[in-house]
Amino acid sequence: MRTVLVTGVGGAGRTTAAAATALAATRAGARVLLLTTDRLGGPRELFGPPAGAPARSGAPWTAPAEVAPGLWAARIVAGEHFRAELAAVQERAAGLLDMLGTAPLESEELTELPGAEAFALLRAVRLAWEDRDADWDLLVLDLPPVVETLGLLALPERLRRYLRRLLPAERQAARGALRPMLAQLAGVPAPAERLYEIAERWERELAAAQTVIDSAATTVRLVVEPGASALRTLRAARAGLALHGCRVEAVLANRLLPTDSADPWLAALSDSQQAALKELSEEWTPIAPVHELPHLGTEPRGPHELAPLAERLPRPDARPDQLAADPWTVEDRIAADGELVWRLPLPGAGREDLGLVRRGEELIVTTGAFHRLLPLPSALRRCTVAGAALRDGVLTVRFAPDPALWPRRP
Repeated sequence: MRTVLVTGVGGAGRTTAAAATALAATRAGARVLLLTTDRLGGPRELFGPPAGAPARSGAPWTAPAEVAPGLWAARIVAGEHFRAELAAVQERAAGLLDMLGTAPLESEELTELPGAEAFALLRAVRLAWEDRDADWDLLVLDLPPVVETLGLLALPERLRRYLRRLLPAERQAARGALRPMLAQLAGVPAPAERLYEIAERWERELAAAQTVIDSAATTVRLVVEPGASALRTLRAARAGLALHGCRVEAVLANRLLPTDSADPWLAALSDSQQAALKELSEEWTPIAPVHELPHLGTEPRGPHELAPLAERLPRPDARPDQLAADPWTVEDRIAADGELVWRLPLPGAGREDLGLVRRGEELIVTTGAFHRLLPLPSALRRCTVAGAALRDGVLTVRFAPDPALWPRRP
């Protein structure tokens, strides 16, 4: 299934742009699901689906409502999902809680914790992809501002790494072999066994979400209202998007004022926007096309008022539902220079904000507020870091073969 992640600068009209993107796709006969994290309205404000539509059993969203031909909209309900999940965990661990003498939390005590929305959204993405009955052609996600979105997209990879460190696979295998003995000795499932069962479930959930994020069929659309501050925000996030492998397919310059206004105040605002738009186009056009969306003069309501924006947006192109190609390549220069070179495209990164640390079989790359732990390709694990350079938006890391680990030539 094709997936479009709509994010960008805060206050730039991301929800409106996401709705217009979804509406544009229906014109080709696609079945589209629009999901939003907006708690204060979202699709209900734009399209008017029933405000009290209940969530499906086990689903972290309100029941999708058809708001236009071929277009369904729903809202993530993180609080309800968190309470349902915690209640289910307590029920599964009832025997363990009794053994420890711990009283379970009552339903009135279950309040949403920070971060619950991220887990609800990731689960919603997985369920939407697996919903064969609905048979969606396109999933459009209305996401938070770009910095928060990058943290959300990095979450599955980071948590899976933590799980592998805290609960290694070899320990899980040993736990499976000892399960019958533990059950006979304790009479109830041992705490460690419950812990591993929960970890296995999280691993499955996170792996499924990671598959969606890493698919070539998943792309990003960035929404920005042109202005100096907005461009700085987007520029700072540009390297972070590349670092996390986000495939930006379009930049949407939203709420553009008319350029022929007779009002001096509006004309000055328009001139400022046009100057920022020119700068935006120069920076992003080599990566993704910039599409201009006019200011409608009011907040759009319903498909009819969204149509002028939908008409200006391209329909998401067809992309294969498979693992996206790795943009980071290893160049073999052993014959010429005695080195291997790992090329990491990081457009927008600056030397002053760049950090690089080798730790075991991983390379920790930091650019500004973003960092990622990259597993080294197998050949580079047998090398030592010889140096690094950042030129023209590409970080090149040089590796020299370690004589103690590199196979000797006959």
